[in-house]
Amino acid sequence: LDWWHADRSCEQRFAQLLFEPQDSERGSFSKLLQSHHIRGSVWLNERNGVLHKPKWRRDHIVPVLVFGDKTDTKYAKVLSDFPALPAVTACAHLQWDTRTQEIATIFSYAVPAFINEFQLRGFVDEEGFVRFALIVHGHHSPYLPVFRADGQWHHFCVTWQQENGTWAIYADGKRRASASGLCAVGPSAPQAIYGQGTFIIGQDQDSLGGTFREKESFSGNITDLHIWQKVLGMEQIEKVRSCWVVEQDLVFGWSSNALEVESTVQEVTARFLCPGPVEECQVFEVDSSGFSYASCLQSLPFICRYRKDAYWQLKKAQLEASHSLVGRVNTLAARTVIPENIFTSDVQDMNLSVALGALDVLTTVLREAQTPVLESSDLLAVLQLLKQVSDVEVQEGEDLEMLEQLGQYYVEVTELILEEQNIETWSSVSQVIRGPMAVVELCDRMVSHLAPLLTAERTKITIQHGNVGLRGVMVKNMWFGYGSLQRCLSGAGSSSAVFQDVAALDGGQKYLSTTVGTAVISSALLSDYQEISTSVRYRLQHRVQVPPDVAVLPSCPPQQHRAAGPDAGGMWSTAGCSVVTSFLDSTACFCNHTTNFAVLLQVYEMQQRTTKEERMLQTLTFIGCGVSFCALMVTFILFVVVGVPKSERTTVHKNLIFALAAAEALLMFSELAKANQVLCFTVTACLHLFFMAAFSWMLVEGLLLWSKVVAVNMSEDRRMKFYYVTGWGLPVVIVGVTLATSFDKYVADNHCWLNIRTNVIWAFVGPVLFILAVNTFVLFRVVMVTVSSARRRSKMLTPNSSLENQIGIQIWATAKPVLVLLPVLGLTWVCGVLVHLSIIWAYVFIVLNSLQ
Repeated sequence: LDWWHADRSCEQRFAQLLFEPQDSERGSFSKLLQSHHIRGSVWLNERNGVLHKPKWRRDHIVPVLVFGDKTDTKYAKVLSDFPALPAVTACAHLQWDTRTQEIATIFSYAVPAFINEFQLRGFVDEEGFVRFALIVHGHHSPYLPVFRADGQWHHFCVTWQQENGTWAIYADGKRRASASGLCAVGPSAPQAIYGQGTFIIGQDQDSLGGTFREKESFSGNITDLHIWQKVLGMEQIEKVRSCWVVEQDLVFGWSSNALEVESTVQEVTARFLCPGPVEECQVFEVDSSGFSYASCLQSLPFICRYRKDAYWQLKKAQLEASHSLVGRVNTLAARTVIPENIFTSDVQDMNLSVALGALDVLTTVLREAQTPVLESSDLLAVLQLLKQVSDVEVQEGEDLEMLEQLGQYYVEVTELILEEQNIETWSSVSQVIRGPMAVVELCDRMVSHLAPLLTAERTKITIQHGNVGLRGVMVKNMWFGYGSLQRCLSGAGSSSAVFQDVAALDGGQKYLSTTVGTAVISSALLSDYQEISTSVRYRLQHRVQVPPDVAVLPSCPPQQHRAAGPDAGGMWSTAGCSVVTSFLDSTACFCNHTTNFAVLLQVYEMQQRTTKEERMLQTLTFIGCGVSFCALMVTFILFVVVGVPKSERTTVHKNLIFALAAAEALLMFSELAKANQVLCFTVTACLHLFFMAAFSWMLVEGLLLWSKVVAVNMSEDRRMKFYYVTGWGLPVVIVGVTLATSFDKYVADNHCWLNIRTNVIWAFVGPVLFILAVNTFVLFRVVMVTVSSARRRSKMLTPNSSLENQIGIQIWATAKPVLVLLPVLGLTWVCGVLVHLSIIWAYVFIVLNSLQ
């Protein structure tokens, strides 16, 4: 098959086209293929490639002129008025008659001043190539090879412009020849091609509109001739080759009504499968064990690859199948609509009529099913049929009522297989189909086929059944109601449905889970059947029922599909999306691109705190911080005014006192800043800085103690410089880096503190945990030294004291430094990790640290 059909065939069998083998696997892989008598090239999927979306390849129905043998009578005349052409492009599809090697004239344009004003001629050379030459104002380009004389249809374009006489010839999307100077007469610039001439297809004019000669006539078939009064670029030529008409500056568009056709020229209607813009796909060369590229439309062997777990799950479903649904469908249709064996059956291409008949029968059987619960094999069979239908290539001129009915059946089948009773069935095939989001992807493909339903009179269509619907304008939208899709997602335990965000613990909240809490919607903007990404703003109603002791935190993630295709499911990602506003019953989101959307709700268990307890905690915090602030200020004043002798210890104490006092003063009045966004941001940054500085000076207190316990070879001046860098420099760096990297995510939503929903909180928690760990080690070392010293002193001063006295002295020697140093080193903050366990720990935490 060609690459697109090979890829589709594998996907419809719940497999993937073979991936590029690793370098170490190539030799053994070649031998394996050769042992199965496979030689030459086989199609490959690119291992790290983005998901291949089949290009829109139009079935193009056009009138074809059949010129047959060379004669001096057969011609077609273009009935259009031609303006003067300072630039020109002519394109057509051509089938060359290979029986003759004589020169043939594809078209000729004559004016009274110049009979050979604009002409294209060609012949077949001895090597089997068709060579073209362009003539302008009677000046002749050389004959150059453009495509093989193979009897197949080929697309060509010729361009010329007055400036520098630049010309080019394109064939099958590639530039085959180009140069300048065609029709540059002497020193003067070339003239534009004159207007009001006669354009003849298939003959060379030796007089205006006549005098044809048999040996210069065209033999073969021609269609889709278009002429523009400008030079088309490569991208536009590629578009024309794919059967899209560039309307701008079009002088003549191919139409039977715009041609005067001589009676012996046969007119027939032909159907073209126009090529997509991507021409070459990767292949594995079996004989040489290497890689190369081949035309994607070429027919080559291919291999479908299954993951082992998916393969065995498919085999199990096949072996355990009763085929009741498949049997009923095939019996009612009186033909094989759904094959019984997924592995061995050929997957047939469908047209609109066959697809409509198949879904009609399937819908009838699903509606009338006595047991609405599907077997695993039934679900896979239905999905296989949906894949085939979503790949139907809708032809021009199709019955639009049939197309709309197909959409209606598709939506109804989708709704029926997403019913809640099928949750277990989805779980049983979780390795083959990674969750029901595969259905979203299939519906996304299907809705693209409905574009022909949109006209100038009918700018919007809506197709709905139950909880699933499609709506199309130039924007296509889909929605999957919470009742259908979300329960299947949760029940199937699909990784594609759950976006695991390990949230930080926030005082009275404990993270429980993340769940899809709304309908799932999909949105895409189409231009010429190709998707264009654009920003989207949407609001969704919450559908999750949560108990009163649970809180929810909304996020707005679009779904990103993996490269493996729709069966592999996908993952939720918050990239490019943000919450605009959030209420108890709904959330509004903004995303900078189009895809599948939902609102995920992070569920937190709220600790049972009454309003009275919350008020008590706030009061204790305010009183504790107030008392602490006053004590700190008094101590600081005493240090400065009374004239306490200067030392390392007093300097470190003063810095710690200042940092802690500033932090607690800001904390007491931070609630007042909530109303003003700028003020709240400033308060948050200052709180971060001063609390960070307070902990840094607590670290310095620990380092100072260490220098007293363990001899440190460093002068006092150098030590103080190091202490200042640690105490103030480190916090400034941490806060600066955090602001630079997370400016938009810095402040929490409901109060003036760091945002705990993002990683910003670790810019405070991380350093604090490190400092507490260091100071715990310092405290342990100080206690050891103090106890040892107390034991020695006790033995020296009271050698005959009782054992009880010695134990009491040692206990006091242990307790004294612990009691004194716990607040100084900040170790009372360790109990913060226990706050979520009980309200009692919240009281302990606030009392200890507000009074630090």
